[in-house]
Amino acid sequence: MKLVISDAHEGLKADRVGGLGASWQRCRVHFTRNVLAKVPKGNAEMVAAAIRTIFAQPDAQHVRDQLDVIATMLGRQLSVVESMLREGADDILAFTAFPQAHWRKIWSTNPLERVNEIKRRTDVVGVFPNPEALLRLAGAVLVETHDESAAGERRYLSEESMKTIDATTKEVATTPELTA
Repeated sequence: MKLVISDAHEGLKADRVGGLGASWQRCRVHFTRNVLAKVPKGNAEMVAAAIRTIFAQPDAQHVRDQLDVIATMLGRQLSVVESMLREGADDILAFTAFPQAHWRKIWSTNPLERVNEIKRRTDVVGVFPNPEALLRLAGAVLVETHDESAAGERRYLSEESMKTIDATTKEVATTPELTA
């Protein structure tokens, strides 16, 4: 495992350090929501647009430079935003250590959110006639998600692109220690 993508869940962050040994990418969408919760409503659209420019850069160095520019610019009026950007820089920019072709797919938790659509779809239906009906609907969503990510044009990350991450290291499966 090379990368864990999540919101700011303390347990996942600690496990990454303790057992998984992977980089941690803070979901940019969740990060932006946390930032916007700290700014006046009138500034929210401008702050969100400024943060989006960080992720629109062509390479890792420009991404880091843009984060610095945006943090400085927003810090003039909103010091809390500057400190959030500077303190969270390593976490929200972990994606830059990976191939650029992967960036759009690994800087947020969108794939997980897609699986969470099961809840939305089951809420729309409301009442199921029996447990098997619920299982059929949830199973169909999972099968569809798996099929789209495993094959064809919609494959999440191709085998070829995965080879570019680290062609020299073989992954060794480890079993994390269980603690009481």
